Amino acid sequence: MNTEKVLNFFREITRIPRESGHEEQIVAYLQRFAADRGLECKTDKVGNVMIAKPASKGYEDRPTVVLQGHTDMVCEKKSTSNFDFSKDPIHYVIEDGWMIAHDTTLGADNGIGVAAAMAILDDDAIAHPRVECLFTVSEETGLDGARAVKKGFITGKTLINLDDEDEGYFCVGCAGGNDTIGTFTYREKNLQPGAVVTKFTIGGGLGGHSGDDIDKGRINGVQQIARFLHEIWPCHVDLCEVAAGNKRNAIARGGEAVVAIPARSEAKVVALFNDFAARLKAEYAVTDPGLYFEAEPVQWQKGAIDRATARRVIQALISIPHGVAAMSADIPGLIETSTNLASVKMESGHKIVVGTMQRSSVNSQRIFLSQRVASVLELAGAKVRQSDGYPGWKPNMNSHVKDVCVASYKRLFGHEPVVRAIHAGLECGLFTEKFPDMDMIAFGPTLRGVHAPGERLDLASLDRFWVVLLDVLKNL
Repeated sequence: MNTEKVLNFFREITRIPRESGHEEQIVAYLQRFAADRGLECKTDKVGNVMIAKPASKGYEDRPTVVLQGHTDMVCEKKSTSNFDFSKDPIHYVIEDGWMIAHDTTLGADNGIGVAAAMAILDDDAIAHPRVECLFTVSEETGLDGARAVKKGFITGKTLINLDDEDEGYFCVGCAGGNDTIGTFTYREKNLQPGAVVTKFTIGGGLGGHSGDDIDKGRINGVQQIARFLHEIWPCHVDLCEVAAGNKRNAIARGGEAVVAIPARSEAKVVALFNDFAARLKAEYAVTDPGLYFEAEPVQWQKGAIDRATARRVIQALISIPHGVAAMSADIPGLIETSTNLASVKMESGHKIVVGTMQRSSVNSQRIFLSQRVASVLELAGAKVRQSDGYPGWKPNMNSHVKDVCVASYKRLFGHEPVVRAIHAGLECGLFTEKFPDMDMIAFGPTLRGVHAPGERLDLASLDRFWVVLLDVLKNL
């Protein structure tokens, strides 16, 4: 099936800056798209866009279908890249049947879903009932756009979310999530006379999606930079600066720390770092083969974090749980509960901010895990705040749209697809709260490496996804 129209729209989308919270240009692009085609279009106060198209001839009596995707993307890049997500177009290549962005995220999560909906709106030859294409904002920072959707903004009772990442799978449930954030306040102290200031860097981790990839055993840059600092602390070093990780829903690929070392301990600290690097390379040889380690002297004109606070921060970062906390007892292979130690950053006002995210398909377990993380941070002296979170999506195995999707896939390809729930968060959980009678499913083409540089789209899977989507619309 020719998906060139879908790809053409996606290529246009890759040229539009659309980091979460900064979707103004993609919103304007969608509004122009609708106006140029005389389609019904409305935009709410947060930037969600709904574009509707009347039913094809012969489909006027069928129920309206909502096609839904999010317009924002996770903006991650390699530490060596000078890419500016606020203005630069995404650079991608086609290699071995994959569309790949080597140095940044590609934004196929969820730009390819947006492009597929646009291709349906653009093509009068496609058979479909009335469609309402809902494009939400700020999905990646807490599903904020979906949270803001008001009753009446969409009217359809069947929703197809285009944000799943494994072709041949139909998603009927997902985890809920929330953030737990700890803020430490420190006092700046003077450096020890004669101290040598060195920046230690851990880089090259694969990272990935904190839901889909949390079970892969990949290195966590936040925890490992803290582990190194813990090992050298007896050398009476001072911590000047620490930074690791970035987005709440991405696994930290590396980290760095600026350390003031007493001159008498410099050789010992460097030797410890080299030994530490060798151990980590061995520990993560399979999961993160591209790890690299650097130690370089730096000119430092400021002071350091007071030792008591620095020690408490290091201990907290080592102690906060990270990874899978529980597997589902009901669905074999499904991660039930997890937590991501996402980031540590220094902010103005002498503050050190630690970001974490908890997920679970069991709401009470997510709350309990959040309490555990918060307790570690509070015991270490941090001020803790938690987001309201978003609910999970409970599977409905009697879903009509699920049955249509499964039948379409089996008819087209001759074998059963996989029906599953996932550990990542989808906006469907919030839509369940707002529209209790909504029948929903999620599916999409195959993506790999989302939320990290190297994100890629399998073009053959895009063809199969497109065939199924059109057949489902024809048969709903």
